[in-house]
Amino acid sequence: MAQLQDKVALITGGESGIGLASAKLFVREGAQVVLVGIDKDRLEAAAEEIGSEHAVSAVADVTDSAAVAAAVATGVDRFGRLDVVFSNAGVSGEVAKIVDYPEDVFARTLAVHVTGAFHVLKHTLPHVTDGGSVIITSSVVGLVGFGDLSAYVAAKHGQVGLMRSAAKEVADRRIRVNTLHPGPTSTPFQDDIEMRATGKSQADAAVVFDDLIPLGRHTTVDEIAQAALYLASDASAMVTSTTFAIDGGMSG
Repeated sequence: MAQLQDKVALITGGESGIGLASAKLFVREGAQVVLVGIDKDRLEAAAEEIGSEHAVSAVADVTDSAAVAAAVATGVDRFGRLDVVFSNAGVSGEVAKIVDYPEDVFARTLAVHVTGAFHVLKHTLPHVTDGGSVIITSSVVGLVGFGDLSAYVAAKHGQVGLMRSAAKEVADRRIRVNTLHPGPTSTPFQDDIEMRATGKSQADAAVVFDDLIPLGRHTTVDEIAQAALYLASDASAMVTSTTFAIDGGMSG
């Protein structure tokens, strides 16, 4: 039997990258998906590609509590409940020393990652079935520190604290809450960070980051999706309050 047969999954950041790859895999494994993001055209295209019988989309900036509530309502109205929540929206922030870091960008980066994940939890948990799963996309930098990325590093660490608190709150309902920690992953989002961090071309910057990874290469979005599938499925029924790294040994 498919690993997510008849499950309903809500995915933020669902219009591209890790979110979209996970949505496609979840559907192949029997799920229906609620795609939430900020790019209406890409969301609708993703839902159309997956198929209207399996997917619905809703536009929401996760920093806007009312918009998140409305997006959740769209999914629940369509599919009746939620079994899996994948809080995956993110921004990279600035690459700068703390003394030079723009304060508005710092605040926005924390708002998207930490307050955004809080909004997603706040509005989805009442609709998550007992025994369900919540996954928050953090990062390798949620486990280790890097200079010049203070907002992103702080935000990704903050998501771990939010996860651990939530995991204790919903344990009596057998809902698992975990953070997923990808290392450098081959996406335009990561390419942008790497080029700004190194001042090099995309190809040359990727080589620099490959050298930081013990296994010697970037992760793919499909590999991250497989990790998300494990955390979403009943295979991880006893896994909660865990930082699940898929980073080629970078955080070890």
